[in-house]
Amino acid sequence: MERLTHFNEQGRAKMVDISAKEESVRIAEARSSILVNEEIYRKITEGSFKKGDVLAVAQVAGIMAAKKTSDWIPMCHPLALTGVDITFHWKQEHDAYSLEITAIVKTKGTTGVEMEALTAASAVALTVYDMCKAVDKSMVIGPTFLQSKSGGKNGDYQRSV
Repeated sequence: MERLTHFNEQGRAKMVDISAKEESVRIAEARSSILVNEEIYRKITEGSFKKGDVLAVAQVAGIMAAKKTSDWIPMCHPLALTGVDITFHWKQEHDAYSLEITAIVKTKGTTGVEMEALTAASAVALTVYDMCKAVDKSMVIGPTFLQSKSGGKNGDYQRSV
């Protein structure tokens, strides 16, 4: 059974010591989504929200969130990120529209960027919700998940579903 790394010998929380780990290029891709009604879909795609370009604001929020992940997640190391890219894709599902969010985060360092990618994708979805909630509060966020990661001693991961 694998030992949980964020606990010390006394069972208390600790930040993992990564000083002996080898530096490598680390890449993580996370995904999330937000289900919206047709009115919100139209307003976003037509750029008619009074608050501004919803996707542009959400994209910046995702980048900012990736950079500040260690401020949100207590045991995350502050990282020097080398890249954050957020993309969007719309899918129609019956009478609703799903905004599919992909966040890819990169660094060259001694620990991975999975949490940064997941935080970025989540912040994007939350920002879309915030900017659109005056139209409809019944939007649904998720699922949010790690799609893939590469680099580090544990090797690569690719979600199979």
